[in-house]
Amino acid sequence: MVVVKICGVNDEAAMDAAVEAGADLVGFVFFPPSPRAVLPARAAALSARHAGGPLRAGLFVDPEDEAVARVLGAVPLDLLQLHGKETPERVAALRARFGLPVMKALGVATVADLDALPRYAADRFLLDAKAPPGAELPGGNAAPFDWSLIAGRAVDRPWLLAGGLTPANVAAAIRASGAPGVDVSSGVERARGVKDPALIHAFIAAARSV
Repeated sequence: MVVVKICGVNDEAAMDAAVEAGADLVGFVFFPPSPRAVLPARAAALSARHAGGPLRAGLFVDPEDEAVARVLGAVPLDLLQLHGKETPERVAALRARFGLPVMKALGVATVADLDALPRYAADRFLLDAKAPPGAELPGGNAAPFDWSLIAGRAVDRPWLLAGGLTPANVAAAIRASGAPGVDVSSGVERARGVKDPALIHAFIAAARSV
């Protein structure tokens, strides 16, 4: 079954919808420039609404150890998602320092970008479109990359496809890329940074239809 992550959860309706629809992971963004960013206390309150359920991922961008420790002191996380320019050495250091699995996000524009995967001691990967030059946010900014670049390629760890996914195209994206999992944020929003519960349900249903 395809793994589904709903990222950028920042209100009660989104958290409830992700849990009710059967998401495997939910993501809390700890990167202030993002319109989906939450403070640690807010993430803790949202997480506490549901015992068990999806894994809780914390999204960080080139974080200092102190910043990660501060978040973990407020909200238990199951996974650290590193979405910046973290080197393989930095990924390994954070993984060792906090004893949590790490998902490293990598921007993909060409096949050569995928050659970096074996260098990271990550437990999972998130493959996203490369951010355009000068972009404020490090992700693909709601843009897909060429899914054929990853199709048929052996990746030795679990990975999620991200970038430009919506309820309308996620099934086609899974078929085209062979992705074992998908990650969505803006594709289930009714306004920038505001999740739509109906779109969350529709996205998960479409992903699971494959």
